[in-house]
Amino acid sequence: MATDLILALDYGGTKLSAALVARGERAWRALERLQSPPDHDARYEQATMCALARQVLGDQIPRAIGVSFGGPVDAARGRVILSHHVPGWENTPLRDQLHAEFGAPVYVENDANVAALGEYTFGAGRGEVTSPLLYVTVSTGVGGGFVIGGKIYNGADAMAGEIGHTICDPHGASCVCGRRGCVEAMAAGPAMARAARERLLAEPHAVTSLRALGDAITAADIARAANSGDEFAQGVLDDAARALGFGIGTAIALLNPARVVIGGGVSKSGERWWSAVRAAARANTLPQMRVDIVSAALGDDAPLWGAVALAESEFKVQG
Repeated sequence: MATDLILALDYGGTKLSAALVARGERAWRALERLQSPPDHDARYEQATMCALARQVLGDQIPRAIGVSFGGPVDAARGRVILSHHVPGWENTPLRDQLHAEFGAPVYVENDANVAALGEYTFGAGRGEVTSPLLYVTVSTGVGGGFVIGGKIYNGADAMAGEIGHTICDPHGASCVCGRRGCVEAMAAGPAMARAARERLLAEPHAVTSLRALGDAITAADIARAANSGDEFAQGVLDDAARALGFGIGTAIALLNPARVVIGGGVSKSGERWWSAVRAAARANTLPQMRVDIVSAALGDDAPLWGAVALAESEFKVQG
């Protein structure tokens, strides 16, 4: 029935996604993605997302809309607090805007929180005792979300899970939040690329395949080179992985999750990266605590499926 359709939207830092699914189904009826251009803003994102949503809906009307947003969100009010990577989102009533556009109830959450719920409900946490579950996404930035007893844990200021802004090196690189040495500033994809460029300048005689790429170096380039035996690239990769593992270890020490799930583009960096992350996490927590760190089962669709889970949980509340 048309009234059982769920529209899932994911506002990522570099990509926008819209999908349509019927309540209870586990396959998309329609899915559209679009890479965002450099230097885009909130106005572009909202106009483009609404266009993508209309494409997947056609002439159908959703019963509910679940939204994953890449930045801090006041979920109770459906407002975006800000985006660390896209200007113009400050204090935006996203729930009200989407409700006015599509005429359906809208549920808005931070992308890492939503992805955590998606993995808990449909992915790496399904069918097992995995509460509390910590989800960490590593891509343009580093975000995190907790699910406890099947529900997102938001915290007193709707900011719980911001693992990317825990500090792993007080003298480290500058972060978009205004501080230094945050996990995001050391472990995210752009941070890895920046670290590689800086080391190339500081080590002019270092032999590496990355040198030919110049300013075009990406985290994916670093991972490929590292996994091919490039020692310079391995050093950059290892530093980033250790920074992430340090932050995850801190989170484990505080909340003692049953499982940590890692997703996002950087998580595809290979077994060397995973080994370094797990080793650093173990080194930064108590030996009695479990360090069960696994790959996301839902891949890039975790935020979209989390948006579905968010909407479906509201159906249960409403009966």
